[in-house]
Amino acid sequence: MTGGIRTRGSRVLLPVAGLLALTGCATLGLEHPPTATYPLPTVEKPAASSKAAPDGSSALTDAQAEAALVTESDLGSPWAATGGAATWRDGMLKATSQVAECQRLLDALYSDQVLGAPARVAVALDDPGSGAQIRYQIGARRPSDVDADLKWLGEMPAKCARFTATTQTGLSEDVQVGTLPLPEVGDRRQGLAVTVTATDPEDPDAGEQVLTLELAAVRVGEDAFALTNGGTGDVPNDATQAAVQIGALRLADVRRQGRAQV
Repeated sequence: MTGGIRTRGSRVLLPVAGLLALTGCATLGLEHPPTATYPLPTVEKPAASSKAAPDGSSALTDAQAEAALVTESDLGSPWAATGGAATWRDGMLKATSQVAECQRLLDALYSDQVLGAPARVAVALDDPGSGAQIRYQIGARRPSDVDADLKWLGEMPAKCARFTATTQTGLSEDVQVGTLPLPEVGDRRQGLAVTVTATDPEDPDAGEQVLTLELAAVRVGEDAFALTNGGTGDVPNDATQAAVQIGALRLADVRRQGRAQV
């Protein structure tokens, strides 16, 4: 699991600078969630100290990374700050597969390390009505390493299209992995749709537990983010799509503002 979940305080809203000369969800064929607070993505102005990193590197400063997070204000109702890790994370993602590549995927989903090492900053949002949870993180890896991760994720629908796993409590799982279409933002991107159907072999009459998980990872220049949107009930794809586009726009704008301030 990642470290502490970060949240942000007061927000200063600025007009969005279009990524790839685009602004607004409708421009990429997407509709912003109808209950979202703002009709267009917004960005938080980085603190005055958010200039180049002290060591002269091109890494985001802490303030810039915090400013680039997607929060409940972006997605609107019913999304709210998380109340804690979803119970299905331990119950269904903490599982063992006999196929090494598929085990790696399960481990990445469970540990929330889709882009390798622990996230630079992360936030979790809950939909209390459906039980869905979005976990959004900004990575701290080199672009070449991110691209390698994206390539690996892109291989999963072929290498792990369908496999079996067993949870720590003895449930048998049928896992299916497919490609999830994403808006064409950033430099490289990969989306996966994962369905986990769990049954108890010792109690066949108990019925099935079904977890639906949408995964998206995007590199925007030297930065990258990943998110998962999962739940055992309704998992709103429009929230995934909006978070991907808003996240890419915000990362690009934070970078642009940082260059302007240096």
